[in-house]
Amino acid sequence: MDELLAEAQRVIGIEFDDLDLLALSLRHASHSESRLDSNERLEFLGDAVLGMIVCERIFERFPELLEGEMTKIKSTVVSRRTCADIAQRLGLDRLLILGKGMLSQEQLPRSLAAAVLESIVAAVYLDKGFEATRSFLLPLVDPVIEEAERSGHQQNFKSVLQQHAQQGMGLSPIYRVLDEKGPDHAKCFKVAVELAGRLYPACWGQSKKNAEQQAAQHTLFELGVLIRDEDGRLRIVEDGINSEG
Repeated sequence: MDELLAEAQRVIGIEFDDLDLLALSLRHASHSESRLDSNERLEFLGDAVLGMIVCERIFERFPELLEGEMTKIKSTVVSRRTCADIAQRLGLDRLLILGKGMLSQEQLPRSLAAAVLESIVAAVYLDKGFEATRSFLLPLVDPVIEEAERSGHQQNFKSVLQQHAQQGMGLSPIYRVLDEKGPDHAKCFKVAVELAGRLYPACWGQSKKNAEQQAAQHTLFELGVLIRDEDGRLRIVEDGINSEG
């Protein structure tokens, strides 16, 4: 156990004051007589702490994004898939304290890796506080946040729609301003895409450019070119356009 805890501290980059807390964060319910003596409660807390730090980072980094756009990025970053990727990259999944039944499995479920990252986050938070937890997490989640913003949620949907329409239909989309409201210095615009005589769902935006991007995104969803996978990532599923957000 001492060697395992020493390795865990090396991987995490933090020396714990309470080694029992660290051990608890690594203890799966299959190794415990009571689930209260496993990492499940820490997983619950760690999920909230992780979400808070990610939300704060997105809020700081992208002051131009609206709530919905920030929520999409957060969903990607805190997804089970992302948490499992980070845990496995660090090797946290190999440090889990498991029962014999789990140890006999050839390959552990990725959900265990995601859960141990969250329980470790909670352990760091309880042992060292919020700032230490933030310092531990940001190098891990910053690249994911940047990638989600760059290639998924701030993608130029107008450009994607233009390419799809021209290649597949020989047409260019037309953006119709259906309504506007608010004072001159803070107008909002309602825009819809017209394509091949069909008017697609309209969207409001804080500028014409924003409304057009939102309308293009909705049109891509309607056309089946853009989908959202189970982890909340936007994916282009058109031949010749392969990107993921």
